[in-house]
Amino acid sequence: MFEKFSRSWELVKASAGVLRSDKELMLFPLISGAATLVVMATFLIPVFALRIFENGIGIGGAVLGFLFYFCQYSVIIFFNCALVGAAMIRLDGGDPTLRDGFDAAKSRLPSILGYAAIAATVGVFLQALKNKDNNFIVRLVGSGLGAAWTLATFLVVPVLVSRDIGPIDALKESVTLLRRTWGENAIGNVGIGAAFGLITFLSLLVGAGLVFAAYQVSLPLAIGIGAIFLLGVLLLGIYQAALSGVYSAALYRYAVSHEAPAAFRGAMLEDAFRA
Repeated sequence: MFEKFSRSWELVKASAGVLRSDKELMLFPLISGAATLVVMATFLIPVFALRIFENGIGIGGAVLGFLFYFCQYSVIIFFNCALVGAAMIRLDGGDPTLRDGFDAAKSRLPSILGYAAIAATVGVFLQALKNKDNNFIVRLVGSGLGAAWTLATFLVVPVLVSRDIGPIDALKESVTLLRRTWGENAIGNVGIGAAFGLITFLSLLVGAGLVFAAYQVSLPLAIGIGAIFLLGVLLLGIYQAALSGVYSAALYRYAVSHEAPAAFRGAMLEDAFRA
């Protein structure tokens, strides 16, 4: 277990090295987060204002839920494609710009929208399974299927960016790469999530303690410290998203060429693919 966490940390450091060489990559998840908030507000404000779900979900509510998922996934996948497209240029030794990333995503827009429709359908289905009104077994199955879907689709975005294929073929290719080379030893993505989850938890813990201490002195001081820690947590989320995008690009490159990019050599990336 310790070895797995050690290898994950090495992967985090290697991904961070790529980000240090091109900090513009972090702008993609930042813009993506702002865009998803706009989409969320566009749907939630009418829902609360018109009390659409006051008498239950119904067919109209299900359709609205699907549209919300579709729009959210379209935005998220588009910016993820832009991030991965730029990251691949950096892994090849280039110096990508924001425009390079957006151009890569725009060239795959039809496939992105198609995959967003698939992801939205699966998202609505999984959310229905995990509904609190269902029994524990059904919710557990929903969580398990959600984890399996996340694993199966982890390489869809790099496939969409690298190959001119449709969303279904990209999904099949992601599953093939997972089954062929990734297997159970692909812990890098989980390691990044675990590392940043721990960092975020500790930050919130320290922040809560400092806010409580500051509140004993002054309410404005407590609010200021709370705002600083909240901003820090948001920046951690942006950094984690950028790291995951860089890692997925490198993971795909290694999966198809069996060679780790220069930025990842020496970081034990090969161990993540050991059958």
